[in-house]
Amino acid sequence: MNITVLLGGASPERDVSLASGFRVIDALRSAGHVVIAVDPVSGVLRPSAEMALRAGGVRRAPPSLEELARLGGARRRELSPELVMLPQVRDADVVFLALHGGQGEDGTIQALLDLVGVPYTGSGHLASALAMDKDLTKILLRAAGVGTADWLMAPARDDAVERALGYPVVVKPSKQGSTVGLSVVRARAELQPAIATAYQYDDEVMIERYIAGRELTVGVLGPEALPVGEIFPVHDVYDYECKYTAGMAREEFPARLTPHETALLQDQALRAFAALKLRGYARIDFRLGTDGAPYCLEANTLPGLTGTSLIPQAAAARGLEFRELCERIVQLAVRRG
Repeated sequence: MNITVLLGGASPERDVSLASGFRVIDALRSAGHVVIAVDPVSGVLRPSAEMALRAGGVRRAPPSLEELARLGGARRRELSPELVMLPQVRDADVVFLALHGGQGEDGTIQALLDLVGVPYTGSGHLASALAMDKDLTKILLRAAGVGTADWLMAPARDDAVERALGYPVVVKPSKQGSTVGLSVVRARAELQPAIATAYQYDDEVMIERYIAGRELTVGVLGPEALPVGEIFPVHDVYDYECKYTAGMAREEFPARLTPHETALLQDQALRAFAALKLRGYARIDFRLGTDGAPYCLEANTLPGLTGTSLIPQAAAARGLEFRELCERIVQLAVRRG
C-alpha cells in the first residue's frame, strides 16, 4: 500500500510525535509498504530531512512555548487545510496519524481528512475532540459508569477547591497530553501559580482530586482490551520526563493484579472506549485507588508509539510484534474507509 505518515507538527508533543512517526515508518517500510513522511511544519520530508529530524530525539522536556510559536504552534493554528490537498496525502491508500496533541489529536486533522475522503488511523473527528477535552470526557465517563476523580474547572477560588476536593490536587490543561503543563498541588499557596502555568497551554484548565494508588494503563486494539500494564515512575507522577527518558520509569506488562482487578480494568477501558465513540485503537489510563476502585484519568486517541511507549509494550504482552501492531492499526483504518 501507499501509506503517508503524518508526524511532528507544532504541538508541545512534537518531539514525541517525531519519535513515534519514524518508528512507524521503519516498521511499515520493513513490511513492504511505500511510505512517505509528511510534517505539517516542513511538508513532505526528503530523505535528508528525515535523517536530520531523526537525529533530534525526544528531549527531557517538551519544546518551549517560544520554539513552538516559531513553528506556528503553541496557542496558534497549527494545521493548514492545504495539508490534506498535498498529493502525498490526498492520494494515499491510508494516512497513518502519528501526530500527538494539538490539532493533530483534537479532531481537526481528522475532519479535514474526512472532507477529502482519505482513510486514516485512529478515531474520528468527534471522538478525537471529545477525548481531548478532559471535562467532557469525565462527564461522558460518569454517564457510562466509568469511575473518575472529582474535579472543578478554573477559574476556581482557593476555598472552593479546598472544600470540594481537598489537597493534593492535579492542575492541568483541559486539552493537552503527555502531562504538558501539569502540576501536582499539595498546598493552597501553590494553586493559583499552577493554574497560571496550565493556562499557557490551553484556555481551559482542570483541577482534579489527586488519587493515590497504582498507575495502570489499558490499551484497546479494535474490539479487544490488551493486557493491563503498571507504571512505576521515578517521580511522584508519570510526567513528561518519566514517559520519554530511558530509565525514568519501569513498566510491567501484564500488571500483577488479581483476575478480578484485571477484568474490572479491562471492562472499564472498553466502556470508556465506547462512551467516547473511539475506534481503531486507543490507550485508557487509570489510577487504582487505595480503596480498590479504578479511576480513569484520560483516554489517548493517538497514543505514543515510541521505544518507551505503553501501547507497543501491551501489544508485545499480547504476542504482537511492533510491525504487526502497525499493520493491525492500518488494516482497521482501511476496513473502516
